[in-house]
Amino acid sequence: MELGLYTFADVNPNASRKGVEAAERIRHLIEEIELADQVGLDVFGLGEHHRPDYVASAPVVALAAAATKTKTIRLTSAVTVLSSDDPVRVFQQFATLDLISNGRAEIMAGRGSFIESFPLFGYNLEDYDQLFEEKLDLLLALRDNEVVDWKGELRAPIHGRGVYPRPLQDPLPLWIAVGGTPQSAARAGALGLPVALAIIGGEYPRFAPLFDLYREAARRAGQDATKLKTSINVHGFIADTTEAAADQFYGPQAEVMNRIGRERGWGPTSRAHFDMSRGPTGNLFLGDPELVAEKIIAAHKVFRNDRFLLQMAIGQMPHDQIMRGIELYGTKVAPIVRKALTGASEDAKSTA
Repeated sequence: MELGLYTFADVNPNASRKGVEAAERIRHLIEEIELADQVGLDVFGLGEHHRPDYVASAPVVALAAAATKTKTIRLTSAVTVLSSDDPVRVFQQFATLDLISNGRAEIMAGRGSFIESFPLFGYNLEDYDQLFEEKLDLLLALRDNEVVDWKGELRAPIHGRGVYPRPLQDPLPLWIAVGGTPQSAARAGALGLPVALAIIGGEYPRFAPLFDLYREAARRAGQDATKLKTSINVHGFIADTTEAAADQFYGPQAEVMNRIGRERGWGPTSRAHFDMSRGPTGNLFLGDPELVAEKIIAAHKVFRNDRFLLQMAIGQMPHDQIMRGIELYGTKVAPIVRKALTGASEDAKSTA
């Protein structure tokens, strides 16, 4: 199983000098990706948002900067808001990233968790579902064909045009990001595309049926089961002690969740709710390295997932705490998880 990180590159939405803070956050972001590579993590994802509380409105630019300072870590969006972007430019940008990184780029495409990009780029929210379906269809055509013929209803057609550059990887990896919507998981399965499931609330085992639905949809569509991949993307934090992890992460994470909750009509969170969420089956993967490793292993037994991505850099988490968390993730958590899953795999083969 691949182990990695993702972030939205949060900043203070009320900063008086937004450019200064954004510049510092970008510097810190590159340092975090560089350290993740150095400690042997497999993947780093950067989300796309168009709000004052996040700096990553153009993730591929930051990932390209990180590509020049890293060697092996895979670099992905988390997510690309495909509905409000142009698939031709998305493909070209990530193909370029793939060339810069020597074949380490990935696209994680989704609708996104916010809607600001729709009016910003002139799209109608009434076309929410159709935009994603059409643009995903075009992106797949671009990925699979150098010269493209395509026609839809919401975008001008393409008649026999070549799209360049072509990526080093063939095909360029494309994941579909989903929340808790069964239809989205089934669509990804029917298309035979890897799926990444975001779990930001509730007991994590209750999301397992979505992967069952995904695999069944793929089977019904005649997709090759060996090409199916799954990821779970969760919030959490790692520190030297579980108490330190909880105390350091609670404030920034609660501030973000309460801010978003006020926009969406959620009730306020609390320390009691936070502590419950970091229990054995809760959605938060938080604690000392041994505790987090045990929870990742337990979740893998439930989901049989191929990838696990952890969002530690959330809200106003101090950079030094994030860096320590990344160090512990790569040097302490990852070896425990990899040893346990390798052993489980070998045991399964010996009994087959």
